[in-house]
Amino acid sequence: MKIACFSTKSYDKEYLSKAIVAPHSIVFFEESLNPNTVGLLTGFDGICVFVNDKLDNNLLQQIASAGIKAIFLRCTGFNNVVISTATSLGIKVYRVPAYSPYAVAEHAVALVLTLNRKTHKAYNRVKEYNFSIERLHGFDLHGKTVGVIGTGTIGLVFAKIMLGFGCKVIAFDPTESDDAKQLGIQYVALEDVLKQADILSLHCPLNQHTRHMISTKEFSIMKHGAMLINTSRGALIDTKEAIEALKTGALGYLGIDVYEEEEKLFFHDFSESIISDDILMRLMTFPNVLITSHQAFFTHEALTQIAETTYQNMLDFTHGTSSTNQLL
Repeated sequence: MKIACFSTKSYDKEYLSKAIVAPHSIVFFEESLNPNTVGLLTGFDGICVFVNDKLDNNLLQQIASAGIKAIFLRCTGFNNVVISTATSLGIKVYRVPAYSPYAVAEHAVALVLTLNRKTHKAYNRVKEYNFSIERLHGFDLHGKTVGVIGTGTIGLVFAKIMLGFGCKVIAFDPTESDDAKQLGIQYVALEDVLKQADILSLHCPLNQHTRHMISTKEFSIMKHGAMLINTSRGALIDTKEAIEALKTGALGYLGIDVYEEEEKLFFHDFSESIISDDILMRLMTFPNVLITSHQAFFTHEALTQIAETTYQNMLDFTHGTSSTNQLL
């Protein structure tokens, strides 16, 4: 099977090349898959794409016309692919449902700690021989209430870590976890999570029900000055309304590893360019905002598992084996 892999970086090449062996082969393209690059698909059996490759109805039609029979997502989320259209065109779609939940959960904790204790600012000060600790004070995590929205694998790992800090953890999820309850995590209504949480962390998929689930109404309900963390999908938060909440002080801290317009920016170097995204630029002016560029997944263990699962998905497709990783 010959696979065309798009939106690739050096680490994609390193880990996927190790996992995929003959007679299967993979060709790497740094470009994203879009109408301008779909012509590269000639001679390939399948494609491997990432979160910012947007496979809408028109592009899927072109992909099908090129003879592509399988799409391999090297990520968990699949909101970037119109699954119903792919299925109707006879294209099978596979994803990587899990890859080191510790990677994402631990990064969420890193955002909490950095925002709270301002270690990024302290680092820059000391580099300039400024050893003052003025305005670097934070707060004890111990005894604080942490709200977790979404208690799947990643959300549960995050919750366990916060319990280790001595926090009280409350949660909201339409499907409650027995494992979470056994840990002493209390499920409450979404509104109660918003009202009670000193720190709120999002760990849920992006769909029609969760898009902009944190917006004007939710910011008005949240505890004044609370911290909001998002390592899931950017569009869970209405960014414009987050800016308004930051301006009034209703939102005390914002830590995000994802951004709803990230596909044109994240994973690229614009250090010598002018950024035209005024919303992102405004966010970056706030001293209580911390942004990382979708790196929460970025550990050796996660990259290894992503590559190995992607290869297993290719084998399952080739052999016609039933797989829970296939999206229907």
